[in-house]
Amino acid sequence: QVQLAESGGGLVQPGGSLSLSCTVSGSSFSVNLMAWYRQAPGKQRELVAGIYSRGSTNYADSVKGRFTISRDNAKNTVLLQMSNLKPEDTAVYYCNVDGSLPDGDKYQYVEYWGQGTQVTVSS
Repeated sequence: QVQLAESGGGLVQPGGSLSLSCTVSGSSFSVNLMAWYRQAPGKQRELVAGIYSRGSTNYADSVKGRFTISRDNAKNTVLLQMSNLKPEDTAVYYCNVDGSLPDGDKYQYVEYWGQGTQVTVSS
């Protein structure tokens, strides 16, 4: 099966910085989108940032100018660099990847989720 190795998260003071990383591995898995979602208590899960294989990115309006997403295609790793963190950034952050697997002469769309990592911004 495809493996997602997620690291980062923790407790940080407002205005501080943290970096999250996620590495995906698995034979024959071609990664398209790599993204980070988050879910705060009592709220719906939301997209934070995503990056496609060709390098295109998108960000939630609430994090633009503060977060940066990047990827290393050779290592199938996505990095989320977070700066100027605010208490409202507190949430469980989830790595999400999608792509395709060969299925004979066809391809099967697949999607995987990380286990989630807690980010807490508090003084």
